[in-house]
Amino acid sequence: NNIYKQNDMDTRISMLEEIIPYSHKLAPLFIRNTLYNLIPEGTEHIYVVGIGSNLINGDSLGPFVGTLLQDMYPNHLTVLGNLKSPLDATTIVPRFSGITLPNNSFVVAIDSVLGSQGIVNTIVVREGSLRPGVGLGRNLPAIGDCSVMGVVLENDPAVESSLFYTNLHLIYTMATNIAK
Repeated sequence: NNIYKQNDMDTRISMLEEIIPYSHKLAPLFIRNTLYNLIPEGTEHIYVVGIGSNLINGDSLGPFVGTLLQDMYPNHLTVLGNLKSPLDATTIVPRFSGITLPNNSFVVAIDSVLGSQGIVNTIVVREGSLRPGVGLGRNLPAIGDCSVMGVVLENDPAVESSLFYTNLHLIYTMATNIAK
């Protein structure tokens, strides 16, 4: 069982995907219910991988969620990536190259992403891995058994500089709803 996934879900249709408005008062409940449907019975430990940077507002969702979840459920949940020790494009591969997870583990990858105009400002929870950095043209390995993605901006060629100025309240609200 490895943190990286060989069968990248980006190349096939996901079996389960839920699109949730980021500020909906029931967003935490919708996220929880979707995750319960994705996590297989018999899972003994869950790894949450918060992907992103602590230096760029629009890329800080994963580490922000990691910080909120850190030490909350130590017997059942291990958090990798937080605001103190982020997993960004330069650190994720070296930190996880040789890690093997115990059997009956499940990996939830959390990242901010770019998307079509119709799903900006939503949280997408889906079966399968995500590929960090794709929106910015980076080629990193697929991560996770399921993905929780905050769609922070429209997929636009000029978006890289826009990530610096992404509304921090959007990131905060997404992060707290995901962590709940």
